[in-house]
Amino acid sequence: MKQIFKLLCGFLAGFFLCAGFFHETPKSPAGLQQAREVAAVQFYPVVKVIDGDTIDVIINGQKQRVRLLGVNTPETVDPKKPVQCYGPQASAIARQKLSGASVELQSDPGQGNTDKYHRLLRYVFLADGTDFDEWLIANGYGFEYTYDKPYEYQTEFIDAQAKAQVNKLGLWAADTCNGKLKPQLRRS
Repeated sequence: MKQIFKLLCGFLAGFFLCAGFFHETPKSPAGLQQAREVAAVQFYPVVKVIDGDTIDVIINGQKQRVRLLGVNTPETVDPKKPVQCYGPQASAIARQKLSGASVELQSDPGQGNTDKYHRLLRYVFLADGTDFDEWLIANGYGFEYTYDKPYEYQTEFIDAQAKAQVNKLGLWAADTCNGKLKPQLRRS
């Protein structure tokens, strides 16, 4: 009887391990919530918001700087550039939504692990499953940003930007930047 129990436990453990290995992260908030219920998700505390697209989190007891993937917000802290239109608003909303929060970080297999400034490149998900990178774009706080090559959520982010433009949200509004601020395509 013990041998049957051990075999059954081994089979079930192998099954769930393989199911997790082949699991694809869902893109919808509802799908992400269901995935969280099945798999243990790691959340990391945000200890500092640098600007609209850069945060500091604690990972394994160490502070790590994270650059959000697929989004570029107007500059506020680059000493070589002036504060850009709608940059203060993008930084403020990031502080409001992320300061003191714990977030899920997701890497993109098509992108590098870090950028040239040694920042981790990650998508940031809120506890409710919201993709914060996409949320920034959809609400007009930033631009869709393709650095070098396509990324996992590129289509969704491009669509989010198009909707923000059509609805004249945030930096697309006539009384703010009116979309005149052009995204940085590459940083030197």
